[in-house]
Amino acid sequence: MLRLIKFFKDFLLVFPITFIFQPIAKYLAFIYYFNRLIIWIFKNKNSIEFKDFYTPLRKYDRRLKLYDFVSDKHQLKTTAINYLEFGVASGASFKWWLNNNSNPNSTFNGFDTFEGLPEDWGTYNKGAMSSNMPQIDDQRGHFIKGLFQDTLTAFIKEKNSLLNQSTKKVIHMDADLYSATAFALSQLYPFLNKGDLILFDEFSVAMHEFKAYDEFVHNFYINLKPIASVNNFYQTVFEVM
Repeated sequence: MLRLIKFFKDFLLVFPITFIFQPIAKYLAFIYYFNRLIIWIFKNKNSIEFKDFYTPLRKYDRRLKLYDFVSDKHQLKTTAINYLEFGVASGASFKWWLNNNSNPNSTFNGFDTFEGLPEDWGTYNKGAMSSNMPQIDDQRGHFIKGLFQDTLTAFIKEKNSLLNQSTKKVIHMDADLYSATAFALSQLYPFLNKGDLILFDEFSVAMHEFKAYDEFVHNFYINLKPIASVNNFYQTVFEVM
């Protein structure tokens, strides 16, 4: 049987009849990852302490309640944290975490192109959601402009000692795109410690943040425990175990 499978696979390389599925290939991929998302939800929904599933309407301000829950549960308002946000845009979430943490030893670094999406995302075209770099008056906060693929490696090299500290990391993934999310997670993996937190702002988008998460936990053998979610898992928080 194994030899027959190998023969058939090699045969298809010469006579690629699977091309007949190419026009619907992306839809098949979507169904695959959407089903994986559904399986994940029904496997984990009962064990998550803070959630609103199922709710018929999303309300974006619910994520503020999510932040409050996570911050209170992990005592983050006075604890020194290393906050990293990928996808800053106008800076609403960045400013929330900055304003709700009073520890002078905390650091806040936000990454964004500030020129909009570098590629299409769903109904949003390349360049959508551009924003000026936010203005902040807190010396603990800094912004790094550019593609993550161009800026994160240099940041890691420069801030290696900071990232290797035992300070709890709060990583906010709000990059929307699969490519950006997958890259950032892969680069930060060596610096993750037990108890660190990863927040996804569009977790239930099957072909983007969920796909990046799904591949990350399987490819890196990392255990991420879901602890909170709102808007039917659109915003979801994980703790590194």
